[in-house]
Amino acid sequence: MLSSPFAFLRGSAAVMASDLAKTPTTGLRVQACGDCHLMNFGAFATPERNLFFDINDFDETLPAPWEWDVKRLAASVLCAARHINLSEGEAIRAARASVRSYRENMAAYAEMPVFKIWYDHIDLEKTVKEIVDPQRRKRLLALIAKVRQRGVVEHDFPKLVEQQNGFPRIKDNPPLIFHTPRQQRSDYESIMIEALKRYRDSLPDHIRVLFDRFRPVDFAIKVVGVGSVGTICAVGLFMASDSDPIFLQLKQANASVLEPYAGKSVFSNHGERVVAGQRLMQAASDIMLGWTRGRLGRHFYIRQLRDMKITATIEAMDFNTLRNYARLCGHTLARAHARSGDPAMIAGYMGNSDVFDDAIGRFALAYADQTERDHKVLARAVRDGRLSALEG
Repeated sequence: MLSSPFAFLRGSAAVMASDLAKTPTTGLRVQACGDCHLMNFGAFATPERNLFFDINDFDETLPAPWEWDVKRLAASVLCAARHINLSEGEAIRAARASVRSYRENMAAYAEMPVFKIWYDHIDLEKTVKEIVDPQRRKRLLALIAKVRQRGVVEHDFPKLVEQQNGFPRIKDNPPLIFHTPRQQRSDYESIMIEALKRYRDSLPDHIRVLFDRFRPVDFAIKVVGVGSVGTICAVGLFMASDSDPIFLQLKQANASVLEPYAGKSVFSNHGERVVAGQRLMQAASDIMLGWTRGRLGRHFYIRQLRDMKITATIEAMDFNTLRNYARLCGHTLARAHARSGDPAMIAGYMGNSDVFDDAIGRFALAYADQTERDHKVLARAVRDGRLSALEG
């Protein structure tokens, strides 16, 4: 979070939740993402092996006012624009583009039958083919083709696994991936096996049959993104045969940062909260998605570690690329909200003019300014020794 105001915003969902709770809302609620910044969108493979663009982080998901996600997305676009040194005018236009896309697509969803909304999705390849710039379109189509060719056996298994005494083991890559000390390993593995039994119970019957084809082979600790620092995360290697692996990732789930302001989850297990929210907001979710509880009462959710994922590189974007990406995120958020909320009521509130776009754009500008001030306060506290931080 020290590296830039943009990184600070990404890691401070709890701070922004507190700020958003003090702003006016319509009273209309949806299944909210809760951490809706533009780096929490991306492309991934559906069970049918198509590449969809969608929201991809649901650690904070909870029923909440729809405006909170829209405001956090717009503020993140503006902070990202400043991060890549765009002009202030370009930054504001990019942020407004995300809001306008949300508004216009929500109006379209308001006219759709419920089932059509539910089955709607954003096909990445189709979206890329509509890009006007031929060079950029060509590069992205080449990337999609490359990702389609990447599989667990051909790519992930050789990269993440090595043979030790004739047995496959996850490679240590400290500080990001590492095994527990040898004297603790048997206890750790027994805890994981217990958690996997509870995970199996959370799966639908037909997916249990699939999961039962695999046996657990190895487990390692995995350090994940900014917002999950300090929580427990692990990766497991499972094998159906010597040439048939799958990697599952276990992530700790705590109470949503929205909970103090939007109310407690109806789920007693926060892993189940994450899974239910993801299934409600995403057009197609990982078939291995499930939840469990640890021996000490911690809550977790489990999913596949990698499955043809593509994430944006903000630092490589220019103004037009960022603006188009912001529009795509706005469209995606509208589709996710329309699945659980009332698109006609939300669209009716926003109206057909750009008044709403301007209002959220002004909020995004003010919040980006506040984020920069907060980042300076954090950096000063570390510099003065009032807070300790690891850098590098």
